[in-house]
Amino acid sequence: MTIRNLEFAARPRSVAVIGASKRPGAVGHIVMQNLQDGGFDGEIWPVNPKYREVAGRRCYKRAADIPGIPDIAVIVTPPKTVPGIISELGEKGTRTAVVITAGLTRENGLRQAMLDAAKPYLFRIIGPNTVGLIVPPMNFNASFAHMQARPGGLALLSQSGAIATSLVDWAAAEGVGFSHIVSLGDMADVDVGDYLEMLAGDGRTRGILMYLETIPNPRKFMTAARAAARLKPVIAIKAGRHAQAAQAAATHTGALSGADRVVEAALRRAGILRVLDLGELFDAAEVLARFRPLQRAQVGIVSNGGGAGVLAVDRLNDLGGTLAEFSPETIARLDRALPPNWSHSNPADIIGDAPPERYSEALLAVADDPDTDAVLVFNCPTGLASPSDAARAVAAHADKGRVNGKPLITCWLGEETAREGRRILQEAGIANFSTPSSATAALSYLGEWSRAQKALTRVPSSRSEDVEGDRESLRAILEKVAAEGRRMLTEPEAKAAIATYGIPVPETVIVETPEAVSEAAARLLESSERVVVKLLSRTITHKSDVGGVVLGLKTPEAAQKAAENIMKRLDDAGMADGLEGFAVQPMVVRKHAHELILGVSQDPIFGPVVMFGAGGTAVEVMEDTAIALPPLDDVLAGDLMASTRIGKLLAGYRDRAPADSDAIAGALNAVSQMIVDFPCIKGMDINPLLADADGVVALDARIEIEPAEIHRKGPNPDLAIRPYPDGWEKDVNLEGHRYHLRPIKPADVALFPDFLARVSPEDIRFRFLAPRKHFPDEMLERLTQLDYERDMAFIALREEDGEMAGIGRLSADPDKEIAEYGLLVRTDLQGHGLGFALLKQLIDYGREEGIGAIEGIVLSDNTKMLAMCRDFGFVVKDSGEAGVITVVLEL
Repeated sequence: MTIRNLEFAARPRSVAVIGASKRPGAVGHIVMQNLQDGGFDGEIWPVNPKYREVAGRRCYKRAADIPGIPDIAVIVTPPKTVPGIISELGEKGTRTAVVITAGLTRENGLRQAMLDAAKPYLFRIIGPNTVGLIVPPMNFNASFAHMQARPGGLALLSQSGAIATSLVDWAAAEGVGFSHIVSLGDMADVDVGDYLEMLAGDGRTRGILMYLETIPNPRKFMTAARAAARLKPVIAIKAGRHAQAAQAAATHTGALSGADRVVEAALRRAGILRVLDLGELFDAAEVLARFRPLQRAQVGIVSNGGGAGVLAVDRLNDLGGTLAEFSPETIARLDRALPPNWSHSNPADIIGDAPPERYSEALLAVADDPDTDAVLVFNCPTGLASPSDAARAVAAHADKGRVNGKPLITCWLGEETAREGRRILQEAGIANFSTPSSATAALSYLGEWSRAQKALTRVPSSRSEDVEGDRESLRAILEKVAAEGRRMLTEPEAKAAIATYGIPVPETVIVETPEAVSEAAARLLESSERVVVKLLSRTITHKSDVGGVVLGLKTPEAAQKAAENIMKRLDDAGMADGLEGFAVQPMVVRKHAHELILGVSQDPIFGPVVMFGAGGTAVEVMEDTAIALPPLDDVLAGDLMASTRIGKLLAGYRDRAPADSDAIAGALNAVSQMIVDFPCIKGMDINPLLADADGVVALDARIEIEPAEIHRKGPNPDLAIRPYPDGWEKDVNLEGHRYHLRPIKPADVALFPDFLARVSPEDIRFRFLAPRKHFPDEMLERLTQLDYERDMAFIALREEDGEMAGIGRLSADPDKEIAEYGLLVRTDLQGHGLGFALLKQLIDYGREEGIGAIEGIVLSDNTKMLAMCRDFGFVVKDSGEAGVITVVLEL
């Protein structure tokens, strides 16, 4: 649905507990006790016809009897009663409930009955089957968790109540606090995407932790996750990594693109950091609760044992982290403070007998180094020095867990001897971990967030700038196949299809008989040393499995004999009816070429996905592949290539020159663009795609379509990420000046400083409803990095100099009932109709998107904007706030 009415769950001022109980151990009793013990100072209304009072408060027979309107209700009654209670609450005016009750399923019809009861009131339901909701800053604990949670900057979204309560327990021991703890339960209504959307704009939340089991609405999830991850770290653990994937035998890609690989690709594209177990989630929670993410995270290490430092470096490399390179000044400073046999590099091994003074000198020197962004300190127990004294020395230089303003992570190894040292560090507010691996991994989260942001800046177009495809030629091929009622293209058809989007293929001659194979081979052998003969079939998709591919044929006679043998093998296997002819091709021999696979498959949750990796006949055995969500561009294609082992080989080694990475990326972009343009394409293999320094060539291709969807138009609505809407570009002529209007791109952030410098303070006040002099880089980045599913901004570029002349913005609520607009034109270019053109573009786009109405907030002295709104037919009305007017246009 939307985040509408979820504000009552975020900041509740009153609550009704439907099913409150006096019976010890009952859920209704624990919820009441938690609300009171937590210190919630709003109204608490118990409801239960069995009692006159509960927990010292008057108890009401039913919700209708409550003297006020609860912001939120907690329902712990039997399943059959829940739909009626929802209806009663909705009629009273309540708009949100946490349904702790389990047993409302699709099978018994109660889940749908509950949703039907909620619908007339836009009533929001968290649950059912949930532990409850905790909002620590409001002292609100409407759950049956076993303890209270302290306030803090982390939000927790969990599809498991047990995981939620476990994290509450852990956080209490570690001193970690939360802004929200939400047990989402069965997510009949409010799901993880809804809460992510709300938390993105929640000022109390600095980081978001998620425990996920399912993702019910992938496009909404991706939109919300990308919005949240642009602003704050989002870390997730996704259970079910090794669940059996659905069988998809038609293509290798379908067999190889297991569900968890797609989840990994989706989280990566959304800018979410993924961890694999609860221990890592706890570690992430601790480090995010203490520190802001780092744009760069080069690590300086201090250790009294070389082994701990080496383990940390190994783990840092595994995680893609960077070791700081100490400056000559830092080395000299450490030389003066440390014994001659210290390591003379990073990690700084200060030797096992290090007294507290040595820890102090080394810590300060490393923290002062300009190349160091974060400091990692180890203590290994020895009989030569006290771990507790070392901890006191480190703690003496820490301020809020930092040294010289840089995050400080510690690891005191051991148990008995380390316990006191850990206590000292924890009391000083210093993050401490029990192993070098966990300490290093926790530190890496600070830097991984900035790396995750890079995927968010990529917004490939619905017509890729990196691909020139012949859509009409491809459409003709696909329509012919669909007209024959076929799902699978023949190999020649598939090759012709990918060739229309620029992927090179060898010449293919189609013949029907072995004698014709001989004639075709004779012609091809005039320019090639050898030829290949393949069976042609609409029904046999894996030709190699039935001996349907014969390579390295040097004469026409050998080619004819190969065709005859193929016929015999099919006849012996009872598959003779599947033979429709033969394909004869020159044999492409590239001695140093790599065999790659490119493919497309359909994920049941995230829709179309692209696969890349090591190809050939042993592709399933090699299993060196990676997955990405389309649409792609050159950068995202490069990232996909780099995430495989063969991607490293493509860079060249020994006597192999580097492969043409641009050509490989071009092939990936072409595959991606075919999916964007043609939703009917359901599966694809290009295997092998030979790649070397001279480029790429596809030796075999297989494409599967859904004939019933042949007339569906692109851009593909099944994509989890909506591509850049390039169809909304146009040129306008205004009083002698020509402007290019187009949707905004992340790279346009570079245009803003000069544009804003030419906008008067008065126009800035009109646009932002208040004076503003400074626009932080982070704000400009958010303004240019849109998820086009709900937000749109059109910029106007002056043709004569390419400068930004104006911008119009539209931001819709998730269900697109209403969208708010904003408009700003450079002051020196006003009065020529550019604002009118931009507003018309926004209105046209809103209509096309099915948005119900466009709304704007306009200062009453902004007479030019109000006049323009009247010209467009906006209804102008008083907002109820002095000096502010609301304008609304129904679409």
